[in-house]
Amino acid sequence: MHEPSADQLSSWDRTLVWHAFTQMAEHEPLIIERAEGCVLEDIDGNEYLDGISSLWCNVHGHRHPHIDAAIRRQLDRVAHVTSLGSSNPTTIELARRLVDLSPPGLKHVFFSDDGATAVEVAVKMAFQYWQQRDDPRPQKTRYVALGEAYHGDTLGSVSVGGVERFHAMFGPLLFETLRVPAPDPYRTPTGVAPENLLQHHLDVLRDVLAQHHERIAALVIEPLVQAAAGMIVHPPGYLRGVRRLTRQYDVLLIADEVAVGFGRTGRMFACEHEGVSPDFLCLAKGLTGGYLPMAATLTTDAVWQAFLGDYAESKSFFHGHTYGGNPLGAAAALANLDLFEQEQTLAHLPAKIARLREHLERMIQLPHVGHVRQRGLIAGIELVRDKATKEPFPWAEKRGIRVCDHARTEGVLLRPLGNVIVIMPPLVIAMDQLDRIAEAVAHGIISATA
Repeated sequence: MHEPSADQLSSWDRTLVWHAFTQMAEHEPLIIERAEGCVLEDIDGNEYLDGISSLWCNVHGHRHPHIDAAIRRQLDRVAHVTSLGSSNPTTIELARRLVDLSPPGLKHVFFSDDGATAVEVAVKMAFQYWQQRDDPRPQKTRYVALGEAYHGDTLGSVSVGGVERFHAMFGPLLFETLRVPAPDPYRTPTGVAPENLLQHHLDVLRDVLAQHHERIAALVIEPLVQAAAGMIVHPPGYLRGVRRLTRQYDVLLIADEVAVGFGRTGRMFACEHEGVSPDFLCLAKGLTGGYLPMAATLTTDAVWQAFLGDYAESKSFFHGHTYGGNPLGAAAALANLDLFEQEQTLAHLPAKIARLREHLERMIQLPHVGHVRQRGLIAGIELVRDKATKEPFPWAEKRGIRVCDHARTEGVLLRPLGNVIVIMPPLVIAMDQLDRIAEAVAHGIISATA
């Protein structure tokens, strides 16, 4: 059978492949055929710098020889082993490495497929924990989450999510969640001075926990940065304060580090910045270096113990994924972790973080850039119609998309979050490549807001 032509592939991509978060009536195919390092190449031979790490997951670049070789070696052994009662050496070793790397107290690993399922696992585990621990508290069935939170697209993760435009349609299918406002330093509550923002939001959370803690199973949070919310960067100390309050009111803490884990914030895990150990740590995206779908939910010995008992007690965690703990994914993940050590990935980040900050400081001077925010090698540039009033552009005007369309003409591939332009390149991005990405964004903003 002959290979399909570029025209055939484009036609099939328009009509057969249903793309996520995409209006298919307007879809214009971009078909990536190969990649090397931080550069992607489409079927027409056009090259693009990967300015968003292939949706926030690539870490060490595409086709890294060490990760490629690890997957090939695993292929010569076994490609898949079910985790329902069986295991394999590669996955077991990965569990050991994750426990050793993660914040203190996280001693057990449940493998699944992606970020949404990692959160779904934590939500269900937290619920079941309260039902069957030695002193059950069956009334603890509710969850607290932040405004504009995004934790994935399964029904449980959508229930704790808070992005109205994504999730409003599914309201009748979801369970009720207690919602506290996101601590957004740019769009602060009326009458709250910037220096009082942290305490204000911790006070709001304290009031919710004080009133409802006897019914709350867990609080779910993206540590430091709410990614899909528009890269909202929380004020320093918020995560630490959340951990203190959840402990005070006996509420479990689920840390969703799907987007912010594996070096994105400058440390291996975002929780490390504030010395926080959650009760659940949800990982995906960068876990395999952006190679294969794999996720992990880490938890404590206290949670683990609540699921132990005789078979007849039916305390098992009745949840599983066919490809959970897949050996190929585990091999990629182990190689990914090797590279953090071998190439001293985190040690090379401060200079890149500083260079990105310099670019953002120039962009904030542009007339329609209302706010720039950064944590590590994660950045968001928010476009506004009116800088003084912070009036946003109507989302239907697609200003963010227009910026990214322009950047693509300069050989940079990006994807916006509404009016927020996201820069989140692979951690191995070179300085000159980072400069090219930032320059393309700046030119795109000027073009799209003229």
